[in-house]
Amino acid sequence: MASHHGTKHVAPMEVSVEAGNAGAAEWLDDDGRPRRTGTFWTASAHIITAVIGSGVLSLAWAIAQLGWVAGPAALVTYYTATLLAECYRTGDPETGKRPETGKRNYTYMDAVRSNLGGVKVLFCGVIQYANLVGVAIGYTIASSISMKAIRRAGCFHKNGHGDPCKSSSNPYMILFGIVQILFSQIPDFDQIWWLSIVAAVMSFTYSSIGLALGIAQTVSNGGFKGSLTGISIGADVTSTQKIWHSLQAFGDIAFAYSFSNILIEIQDTIRAPPPSESKVMQKATRLSVATTTIFYMLCGCMGYAAFGDKAPDNLLTGFGFYEPFWLLDIANVAIVVHLVGAYQVFCQPIFAFVERRANAAWPDSAFISRELRVGPFALSVFRLTWRSAFVCVTTVVAMLLPFFGNVVGFLGAVSFWPLTVYFPVEMYIKQRRVPRGSTKWICLQTLSVSCLIVSIAAAAGSIADVIDALKVYRPFSS
Repeated sequence: MASHHGTKHVAPMEVSVEAGNAGAAEWLDDDGRPRRTGTFWTASAHIITAVIGSGVLSLAWAIAQLGWVAGPAALVTYYTATLLAECYRTGDPETGKRPETGKRNYTYMDAVRSNLGGVKVLFCGVIQYANLVGVAIGYTIASSISMKAIRRAGCFHKNGHGDPCKSSSNPYMILFGIVQILFSQIPDFDQIWWLSIVAAVMSFTYSSIGLALGIAQTVSNGGFKGSLTGISIGADVTSTQKIWHSLQAFGDIAFAYSFSNILIEIQDTIRAPPPSESKVMQKATRLSVATTTIFYMLCGCMGYAAFGDKAPDNLLTGFGFYEPFWLLDIANVAIVVHLVGAYQVFCQPIFAFVERRANAAWPDSAFISRELRVGPFALSVFRLTWRSAFVCVTTVVAMLLPFFGNVVGFLGAVSFWPLTVYFPVEMYIKQRRVPRGSTKWICLQTLSVSCLIVSIAAAAGSIADVIDALKVYRPFSS
C-alpha cells in the first residue's frame, strides 16, 4: 500500500499519513489521541463514583436543617451540567453533524480558556485548585472521624454506652497522612483501572449500611420523625442559628453534588460521534443525577426520618446507632478505603499542575527531573519532597480545624456558584451566541445571580458556625 501511494507526488509526511491511515487511524480519534472507548454506561458510572462520596454522610443533617424541601439543588446541578456538556467542543456546538469542526477541550480549565479566556481562566484555576485542596483537608478529617468511630464502637460495645470513650483524632489523621505520602509517590494513581470500581463498591457499601440502619431505626421508632420545614426553633436552637444552619445545609447539599469540575474530563473518555459526546453526556448526567438523587434522598431522608431534629452531622459516626457494632465498623472501614483513593484522585490534578510549572520553570534541574523506579513507585527528589509536604500541610490544617460539616459546607458553598453555575452559563451563552436581553439570556442570568446569593449566604452560614465553634475550641485537642 505504501509503495502504491508513494508514486503520487506528495510531501513524504503525507505519504506516511496516507499509508498508515488504514491501520493507525482506526486507533486514533480526530485529535490524534488514542481512540476513546467510553460509553453512556461508563460515563454514568464515573459520575456516580465521583458524586456519591463522603457528601452523603452529612445529608441527613442538611435535610434536618432544611426539612424535606431540598430537591431544587439537584435540579440546578442537572440543568447546568447539561449546559456544560455542550462546551466540550468549542467552535460549532452542533458538532453532531460536522465532528471535525469543534476543537476538543480536555479539562474544565481548557473549556473556560477557549470559551471565555482572560482573567476568568485565572479565577477558574484559583477556585478549582482551592476546591481540590479543601477536599483533601475535608477527606482527611472525615477518614479520621471514621477511624475514631471504629474505636469508639468497639469501646461502647465492651464497656456499655455510659462510658464516654473519648479519644483523640490526631493519631488517625497522622496515619492517614502517612498512607497518602506513600500513595502519592505512585505515578498516575488516578489512571489505575480498578480504582473506580473499588471506590464505587465502597461508597455503595457505606451508603447502603447508613440507609439500612436509618430504615431499621425508623421502624423501631414506630414512625417518621421530622417535619417539612426542618428543625423547630425552640430551647436548643435560636432563630439565627436556624438561619445559619439552613444556609450551611445548602452548602452541604451543593458539596454532595459537585461534579461539574470533573465533568469535562469524564466527557473526554467518550467514544467519537455519532451520537455526539454532548448527547451521550447529557443522557449520562440525567441517569447519574437521577440515581444519586434517589439514593441521596433515601439516605438523607431516612436518616432524618430516623433521628428527626437530632440527626448527627455525620450519619455513621455521630452515634445515633450503637449496634450492630460490627456493621458500623464495616461501613466506616469502607469510608476510609474510599477516602484514601478519592484523596489521591482529587490531588493528582494539583500535583500535575505544580510539577508541570516546575518543569517549565527549571527544565535543567536534576532535583526536578531525575527519577528512580522502585516497584510501583516512581521517585524523584522533587516529587518526594513536594508531594509529601503537600500531604503534611493538609494533615496539619485538618488537625487544626476538625469541623467536617463546616469545612464541607464552606467548600460546597464557595465552589458551587463559579464552577457549577457561573462558568457553565457564561460558556453556554458565548457558545450558543444567546443574544443579550433575550428571554433565555435573562433566565440564565437570573439563575446565575440567585445561585450566587445562595452561595454567599451558605459560605457565611458555615463561617458563622465555625466562629461559634471556635469560641470553645482548643486546637489539636479534639
